[in-house]
Amino acid sequence: MQFDVFTPLPEVFPAYLETSILKRARERGLIEVQVHNIRDYTHDRHHTTDDTPYGGGSGMVMRVDVLVACMESLDESSAPHDESPRAHRVLLTPQGRRLDQAKVIELAQRPALMLICGRYEGFDERVRKYVDEEVSLGDFVMTGGEVAAMAVIESTVRLLPGVLGNEESTREESHSPQTEGLLEYPQYTRPAEFRGDGVPAELLSGNHAQIAAWRRQQARLRTAERRPDLLAQKKDVP
Repeated sequence: MQFDVFTPLPEVFPAYLETSILKRARERGLIEVQVHNIRDYTHDRHHTTDDTPYGGGSGMVMRVDVLVACMESLDESSAPHDESPRAHRVLLTPQGRRLDQAKVIELAQRPALMLICGRYEGFDERVRKYVDEEVSLGDFVMTGGEVAAMAVIESTVRLLPGVLGNEESTREESHSPQTEGLLEYPQYTRPAEFRGDGVPAELLSGNHAQIAAWRRQQARLRTAERRPDLLAQKKDVP
């Protein structure tokens, strides 16, 4: 899977991409990540990526001509015989659709993603005509889209075949289709007792049917306690 990230702060990505699962996935050729400096696509000697908003107001707005030049540069750099599909263009903005596991699964099916990181006050509205969709981490605002880009990369990469040592790890976890979108059940490991707090007897029983029933019950109870909104969406789940 190919990722192309456009950002005015490319220096924040190398350390992140050289750690843990992402590093191994890159070394094994399962993913490729290219980080592009938006300033390289500017048209003036000051490498200006933003300007003051028309109509007045606070902050600076990222320029449409610069950002479109970034996006179209990938199309121009492709070889004439290259039949690979154009990268799916994702604008990272608090005005986008909230990133959830369903969206992550959808994005992981794409062979190539282009992630455009915002900065300053936001984007020139005309930029939106040149992207395929807009994605947000949630109902809050950060100073830039770099953290959001990292979240998209990590959440999608771990779903790709061969990335995790045990692919079952992505099946029974919070928000996954296999758990019907509920929160994951409680997990325990050694020691069996810690400061008087023990492990539930069901998990020590060796009875797989009993363990499965306990985990399903605990998943629903935990979801009802912590995220009742998720459980409300699953009223038809037996």
